[in-house]
Amino acid sequence: MFPSSLTKPFQLLCRAMQWSSAAIVLGLTSYYIHKGPRGLLLKYTEVIATMSIVFFLPAFVSPFMPNRLSKYVLLIDVVFSYLWLTAFIFAAQDYNRDDCFLNAPPHHSCAKKKANESFIFLTFIFTFFAMFLEVLNLWADRRENRSPSREKYSGGAHGGPPDAPLGSSNV
Repeated sequence: MFPSSLTKPFQLLCRAMQWSSAAIVLGLTSYYIHKGPRGLLLKYTEVIATMSIVFFLPAFVSPFMPNRLSKYVLLIDVVFSYLWLTAFIFAAQDYNRDDCFLNAPPHHSCAKKKANESFIFLTFIFTFFAMFLEVLNLWADRRENRSPSREKYSGGAHGGPPDAPLGSSNV
C-alpha cells in the first residue's frame, strides 16, 4: 500500500482545496444575503460554509497526528459530505431552472450563481476525497508504526509463551 509520507502531501493539498472552496462559498453566499432576499437555500449554505471553515481546521493537523485526530476528523468529513451534497442539490435546483437570472436569489448574474454552485460541488468532492485519504493515511501510519510488542506476545523470537525462559520452546 502507500506509505504515509506519500499520502500526507495529497491529504494536505486536498484539505487546502476543501477549506478554500468552503471559504469561497461563504463569501459568495454572504454577498447574496447582503444584496437581496434571504431564502432558505442561502441560509442553509451560509451556515454549512461557516461551520465548515471552523470544523475543517483540525483536519490540517490530522496527517501528523493520525492516532489522536483521525477518528474525529473522519466523523466530521462524513457528516459534512452529506451536508455539502445537500447544499449542492439545492443550488442545482435553484440555479438551473428555467431562467437563471430570475431564480433565487433573483436579479443576480448567472455567472456568480454558477460559480457558487461549482464551489459548493468542489467543497463536497474534496470533502469526499479527504475522507478516503484520511483512512488511507491512518492505515499507512498504523502499518508503519506497529508495535514490536505484538511479535513478543505472539510467540516472539524464541517461539514460547511470553513468560517462558528464552531457551525453551513449545514442542
